[in-house]
Amino acid sequence: MSTVQGHLERRAAQRFGFSLPVSVRSLIPQGEGQGVTQNLSARGAFFCTDFSLTEGDAVELTLVMPSEITLAENMRVRCRGKVMRVVPPLSGTTFEVAVRLHGYEFLPQAEAATDDSRAYDRISGLHEH
Repeated sequence: MSTVQGHLERRAAQRFGFSLPVSVRSLIPQGEGQGVTQNLSARGAFFCTDFSLTEGDAVELTLVMPSEITLAENMRVRCRGKVMRVVPPLSGTTFEVAVRLHGYEFLPQAEAATDDSRAYDRISGLHEH
């Protein structure tokens, strides 16, 4: 008989490995920063940032949500969520942050046209380039 324990998967939505620029805004305490996603789903995000956050912080993330998640076209969205986990930097200043997303606001095209994130290439672990 094997004693290997199985891993219980708690994620409720498929996770996609995307490297996308993300704007981060902490609501209390107020502050803003930038980051880059490591992976993303309809219900959560994991990203790296130099912006210091604490578990439990209410945040807004603004990014272009890819078509693989929206099941339509790429859409610029502002997501509201709660910081679930913060991994402090071992060296340097980059934190790894997990956020559970609670709501979305789809931003108008006019606001999306002013975004500099279009200059970044989207990198996906699902597709070869």
